[in-house]
Amino acid sequence: MTSHVYLLRHGQTEWSESGRHTGLTDVPLTDAGVQQARRAGAVLARLRATDLPPALVLTSPRQRAWRTAELAGLHDIERTEELAEWNYGDYEGLTTPRIRETDPGWTVWTHAVPGGETHDEVHARAVKVLDRARQALLSGDVVLVGHGHFSRVLIATWLNLPPSEGVHFGLDPAGTTVLGDERGDPQVRRLNVPAWEVDVD
Repeated sequence: MTSHVYLLRHGQTEWSESGRHTGLTDVPLTDAGVQQARRAGAVLARLRATDLPPALVLTSPRQRAWRTAELAGLHDIERTEELAEWNYGDYEGLTTPRIRETDPGWTVWTHAVPGGETHDEVHARAVKVLDRARQALLSGDVVLVGHGHFSRVLIATWLNLPPSEGVHFGLDPAGTTVLGDERGDPQVRRLNVPAWEVDVD
């Protein structure tokens, strides 16, 4: 049976709901985010279609990510800064419209992030995460629980694209993406499967 990498974005937070850039700030899940995380666990189980535990489960050390992992029913979770969200530096906590008041046309994909990470730095982290994931895939599935922007960089990096191409992959809170390959060519098998596709008691 072929192994895959499963990317799970954390559930909703007050900052994600309002569009505020949330990097290092440790914002908790909302009540809705908790429910999303539980439903995401059911989605993940359905997509994996096996009772075998993943070979590797990594999560960002921010509570919105590791709580999502726990609520999704994952075990043997390892927290690593390598999966942390993009460091937004001076733009932490700001919305894009607010940032554009002083930096017209700004997006994280096309512009610099003052006091934060560069595209190259984020890409280097993504390469490290995926190198480790590929090693673990020899033993089974890999689940990576993290954040919106960085997970989109992971998808781009998996496809051998520059980090700026992450703009083309939408990820909702608690959405699940499946990465695999076709005869050695990297592939997105599923993109942003929503947590609301199943009901949880």
